[in-house]
This record gives sequence, structure tokens and C-alpha cells, in this order.
Amino acid sequence: RCKNLSVSFWNSYWMLPSDVCGMNCFWEAAFRYDYMKTHPSEKMHLAVVACGERLEETVTMLRSAVIFSIKPLQFHIFAEDQLHESFKDILDDFPYEGKVNYTLYPITFPTESAAEWKKLFKPCASQRLFLPLILKNVDSLLYVDTDILFLRPVDDIWSFLGKFNSTQIAAMAPEHEEPRIGWYNRFARHPYYGVTGINSGVMLMNMTRIRRKYFKNDMTTVRLQWGEILMPLLKKYKLNITWGDQDLLNIMFFHNPESLYVFPCQWNYRPDHCIYGSNCKEAEEEGIFILHGNRGVYHDDKQPTFRAVYEAIKNYSFGDDLVHSLLQPLELELQKTTHTYCGRVYKVFIKQLTKSIRDLYARRSKG
Repeated sequence: RCKNLSVSFWNSYWMLPSDVCGMNCFWEAAFRYDYMKTHPSEKMHLAVVACGERLEETVTMLRSAVIFSIKPLQFHIFAEDQLHESFKDILDDFPYEGKVNYTLYPITFPTESAAEWKKLFKPCASQRLFLPLILKNVDSLLYVDTDILFLRPVDDIWSFLGKFNSTQIAAMAPEHEEPRIGWYNRFARHPYYGVTGINSGVMLMNMTRIRRKYFKNDMTTVRLQWGEILMPLLKKYKLNITWGDQDLLNIMFFHNPESLYVFPCQWNYRPDHCIYGSNCKEAEEEGIFILHGNRGVYHDDKQPTFRAVYEAIKNYSFGDDLVHSLLQPLELELQKTTHTYCGRVYKVFIKQLTKSIRDLYARRSKG
């Protein structure tokens, strides 16, 4: 684990990684960059589904992905038709020619059941279930919800693909760290993965493996492929599921637990990790890697800590100094939130961000 920085970013800016990391951190970094070295021209494929009033939130997520990432990014944006022109206008102005490409797709579901899939949970949310079937030429993909913010390079979560064993096809984080406040273990009326279920807001997929796999299930003794299992699952459990497509994924991985790689909570950090007291130990040690502002917390006053991070990234202008234009103003805003439980641990919100900025400038100084 990387040791906690005890001095502020601007006082330790030119520290080398060896000054702040223990051996575990060194080997973790060595693995990550070894993976990048052996996959030098690999594009990272990032998918998101945007419907309704999610344009600004989606663009802010994409901005956070672009700021720190190293390898080229390919965005797969599934959006309602009326949003396509706005996405084009904004993304065409991204100042990273050659580093970022994007493709816009319509929202599509199987014709015979389109209406049923579209109204499952939130509008369009279940589109993610069909990505392996739509993006047939994409080998691996990182799917994220629109309310995600990357506080370190996408490359780092992408490198988990190299850690999958021979049976694992996807990676997600637990829904909860603390069973006493868990939703699935207290209220679910269907099977779910592990002790507290999994959250599908950040989902890394080896889609080639997903398309090839035959899944165990509780509907038939015959194993079914991805495209065969979705509708039967919906028909069996539609009266018992609350969180739509996420519940269906929980059911699938309950029956196929060997197929899932589980992220630590810092890769999908949500309000539940701090509103009842801090319960993500990995974030306390190393900071938040990916922030997930579910339940609309970026847009109301219930969780000002989350909103402050969102506003800082949304308002940052590409090319401005990240320390003076993003990090320092953000820390000042976070210090105003200490009256809340999440605000009491506000330093976990900037710990990794500080390191990401330092690493970015170090890479630039080396050319």
C-alpha cells in the first residue's frame, strides 16, 4: 500500500514515487506499467448510457477520464437521439486530438421486448446488459454510469484485465462494505452475489469471454449464453427486482461466482461509504480512485463533499494548471463540508487526486 502523504501537494510536488511508496506500492506500479508496456497500442474502450437530462453529467465523467489517462481512449456513448448533436458539439472541442475518439449509438433493445427493457428501473439503464451483443468487435470494455468521476488514470482500472484468472469475465465492487447497512442482505427477494451483493456502476468486462461463456442458472439444467439468458431472467424475477439490470447481474453472478473479479471499494466509492461513518478502509489508506455520486448527490445539497468534487471537475478548463485551478480550490470547498460525515473524511477525496496530478506532471516533465 502507498503510505499516506503527510504534507500538502504543493509542498511535496517534486517528490519521486520512491519517496512516498512502500514496496507493495512499488510492485503494484511495476505490474501496472508492465501491463501497459506489453499492450502499448491498446485502446481503452469506455462505454456509458445517457438518457434524459444526463448530458452535463456524462460530459463531466468523460472529462475526468481524459485528464489523467495515458493510453488512447475510445468512448462508446449510447444516448437518446435528441442528445447526439449536443454530444458531438462538445466532444469535437475536446483538445486531445489522437488521444480521444468517440462513437455515438442510439438506444436499442431486442425488438420483441424493447418496451419492457426500456422501463426496467431507470430509462435506458438496462442498455448496458446488451453491450456484449452490440459491440461485437470490442474485446474488452469498461462500462460506467454517468455519475462516475475518475480520480486516477483509466489505465489503472483497465490493467485489472491482466489480473483476471482463466474463469473471470467481469469485475465489479461490492454494493456495501458493512452488512449492517447492506440492502441486498436485508431486503433482496432474489439471489445476489456474495455477502452484500455487487454494484454495477463500474463494470470492467472481457466481452470476448462473456460472449463465449455458458452460464449456470436456476431456470434450466442447460447452461445458457449471454444472449439467451437475459429475457428468461427478466421474466422469472421482474416482480422481485428493485434495482433492475443490477439485480439481474447479481443473480447471474450468484450462480457463476467463479466468473467475477471483485474490486476494492475505492474503485467505486459511493455516499454509503461515508454517510454513516467511514467504512471503506482502502480509501482511508490510499484515497478514492473512482467516485460514484449515485442518488443524484452531485446536484443537491445532501452530500456537499461529492458535489464539490463534481463542480471542480466540471468547471476545470483543459490546459489550466491542475494545482491552482482544480486541486487547491477543491480542497478549500471540501473544508467547508466538515459538518457532514463525508466531510469529516474529506482528505480521502483528494489524496489520490493529488497523486494523480503529481504523476501527470512527472510524466510531462519526462516528455
